[in-house]
Amino acid sequence: MADPTLSGSALRGAVDLSGLVRAANAPAATPRTAGASATTAFVRDVDEATFGDVVELSRTVPVIVEFYADGIAPVLGSIIAAYDGRLALATVDGNASPQLAQAFQIHQVPAVVALVGGRPLPLFVGIPSDAEVRQVLDQVLELAAQNGIVGVIPAGDSEPSEADTAEAPLPPLHQEAYDAISDGDYAAATSAYRTAIAQNPRDQLAVAGLAQVLLLQRLDGLVAAEVRAAAAAQPDDVDAQLAVADLDLSGGHVDDAFARLLRVFPTQSAEGKAAIRTRFLDYFEIVGTDDPRTIAARRALTTLLY
Repeated sequence: MADPTLSGSALRGAVDLSGLVRAANAPAATPRTAGASATTAFVRDVDEATFGDVVELSRTVPVIVEFYADGIAPVLGSIIAAYDGRLALATVDGNASPQLAQAFQIHQVPAVVALVGGRPLPLFVGIPSDAEVRQVLDQVLELAAQNGIVGVIPAGDSEPSEADTAEAPLPPLHQEAYDAISDGDYAAATSAYRTAIAQNPRDQLAVAGLAQVLLLQRLDGLVAAEVRAAAAAQPDDVDAQLAVADLDLSGGHVDDAFARLLRVFPTQSAEGKAAIRTRFLDYFEIVGTDDPRTIAARRALTTLLY
């Protein structure tokens, strides 16, 4: 089985991983009819012996992995089927496949992760409402498309056809950046994205990619506990607060990261305020400029500036 440990450098191009992370213990959905766990075109029940097939399938279509247990039936089958083969669902009995549950750090069920290109993305614990589930699945599809994973499983078939699974090539500089990120060479990735932006200042994927790589570079080698301790000990130190905001954003706690910087902004010197404003611009690109959280934070920052 592929290593299910996800790093920020796992996927191609500029992707917003933080937006896909759901809080643990999400509110339970209104009761719905459980989805079938039998193998169909879009839904299959897997275990430790067959999970490798799911990993390979995720290189052509995103695979949603739903962990269940006795008394908690999988429920996402009908929602996945509505995507007409653009998504697949793998259901896993966490009790019967404890190694899989451990590999994905599943401590309670139901729990859902996505596999995109063989790499896992934690989505949620508990099953939110149908509307919330669809919103997250739409984001998974957007992320997959950015990574050239655009296959479709034909109805009545269990595998996507070759004609449906060809990856769209990345622009050369984006590919260079992706390869560098995969190698952990953030400096080279930064250089490639900066060159792409210089050649085309409207290349928004390069702008977002650069912001994400800079975040990864800042987090590289840091110890979370030490970062949080330093921020608690120095509540007005701009560097300490920026570091813990980076940590929050990387873990999907977007509102916490934004609130922290907005709270500390008024206490800073002109230099400190400029640093926070610059960091906010990076965060807006990572989270998405049209995300409601970005819009609210931009409005609040503008109020503080003027």
